[in-house]
Formats: sequence, C-alpha cells, structure tokens
Amino acid sequence: MADFQKEYEQLSMTDRERFRQLTNYLLGHTYLLSRTMNFEEGTRPVNSDYIFVERNLDLFQEYLSYAGFRLTVDNHYGVMALSGEYEGSRVRFDKFTTLMIYCLRLIYEEEREKITLNDTVFVTTSDIVNKMITVGAIKKKPSDRQLRDSLRLIGRFNLVLKDSGVWEQADTRYAIMPSLLFIISNERIRNLNSLVKTTPDPADEAAGEEIEEEMADEMEEESGEE
Repeated sequence: MADFQKEYEQLSMTDRERFRQLTNYLLGHTYLLSRTMNFEEGTRPVNSDYIFVERNLDLFQEYLSYAGFRLTVDNHYGVMALSGEYEGSRVRFDKFTTLMIYCLRLIYEEEREKITLNDTVFVTTSDIVNKMITVGAIKKKPSDRQLRDSLRLIGRFNLVLKDSGVWEQADTRYAIMPSLLFIISNERIRNLNSLVKTTPDPADEAAGEEIEEEMADEMEEESGEE
C-alpha cells in the first residue's frame, strides 16, 4: 500500500480525480474499450480514458487488487476487462439476455469473416431479434420492454455501442464491440448452442427451473456491482 500511496501522490490533482472516476467506471461497466464509435462519421476515435488507464496500469491494478479485482489488458482487441474473485461481485444475466448475447456473438463471428479486423460489425434491433428466432432461441418477437431492458444492460457493459434512437426500435443501430469475445468463451458458445436446441422459449413463464439454472450458470458477467 505504501508504494501505491507514493505513486498516487505523484499524480496531479486533475489526474487523481480522473483516477477515481475511471476506477468507478471500471467497477460499474467491467469493460473499457480502446476506441469509441462515431456513428455519424463512421469512425472509431481513440478513447482517451483507455490511454490514461494504460499509462497508469500498475497503479490501477494494484489499487483494484486490494478489493479482490483483477484488471487485464488485451491490446490486440483493445479491451480492458475487470474480473472479481468473489461471487458477490458478479452479475448474472437472465436467460433472455444470455441468449441475446449468444446471438450477438454468432453475428459478430459470421460478419468478421467478411470484413477486415479493423472494421466494425453493425446490427439493428431487428437483426438481433431475427437471429434469435432463426437459431431457435425464441419463437416470436419479445416485448418492447424485454428488448429494451436486455439491450440496455448489454450496452452498459460495453458489449455494444448504440447509435441514436430508442433501444427497442427495429431500426436502431448498434456496433458490436470485441469485448463480446471476452464475456463468452468458445466452450460456452458450444454449451449454449446445445442448450438453445433443447430450451423452451425463454419468454414462456412455464420454462423449467432446471434449465433456467443451467442458463444462468453458462453465462456469468463479472462486474464490480452485484
């Protein structure tokens, strides 16, 4: 702690405040991206917050480690990810949100094969719903509220970035971020693929509790909030 205190005190007052803000941001959003998205210009500007954390990475890692968190960096994909050691620091997605993330990952992988690594995969709310129906994750279009709640949660963790428009509107556009590769492993993709083929419609209130638990176990987002 003495080393942290010494290094922290060497920061300017402005940088200390930014350190506090970004620590809170990581705890609330889990993923920090090296590039943001300018939908109007079709560009991906460099994220100055990512640069700041990268420049002070040892300081962030040491501070977060005291609370049982691990901050890792993948500069190839431009993603920083925060993971917690304790169960209470993890957020569990409901089954519908889990299946939506699964389908976003499928779309991302399919489209990435058609573009260069520097390009971005875009989808609309309608594209996501259609994919979920196509793979058998759902049988019909979910309610606007269900769509809004799940997409907003996914957006909170920087798995997608939203253009203008409301979350549930059919033509609202999203950029799928590479952070999606870190939340769901290839093994989980295979397991979820198996579950999709045997799971009742997640909008069905009568869906079995056993399958609900399986889905919850298969997708678990590690975050700084319960």
